[in-house]
Amino acid sequence: MKVLLDECVDRRLAWEILGHDVKTVPEAGWAALKNGNLLGRAEHEFDAFVTVDRNLPFQQDLSHFSIAVTVLRVPSNRLSDVRALVPQLLAVLPVAKRGEATWVGI
Repeated sequence: MKVLLDECVDRRLAWEILGHDVKTVPEAGWAALKNGNLLGRAEHEFDAFVTVDRNLPFQQDLSHFSIAVTVLRVPSNRLSDVRALVPQLLAVLPVAKRGEATWVGI
């Protein structure tokens, strides 16, 4: 599965998402894009988008995008906080539905 990590997610998390092809937004060359444009581009190259931005599903109509969005509910975007959710993230990535948000964590 091809996974795109949002800019607000520590890039080192990519090493923790084993068994998937993971890139960060800056690695994809999309650092300057706003969420709507970012999802529009990402849906053509990625299966899933991972973020800690809890507002994203409320700001964007995800049903317009053919990409699964996973929102990590964590106290902060520090690597130690997001790393704790990796087992749950790995479990939901294969079943997350395109055009919807899947919430992981607290």
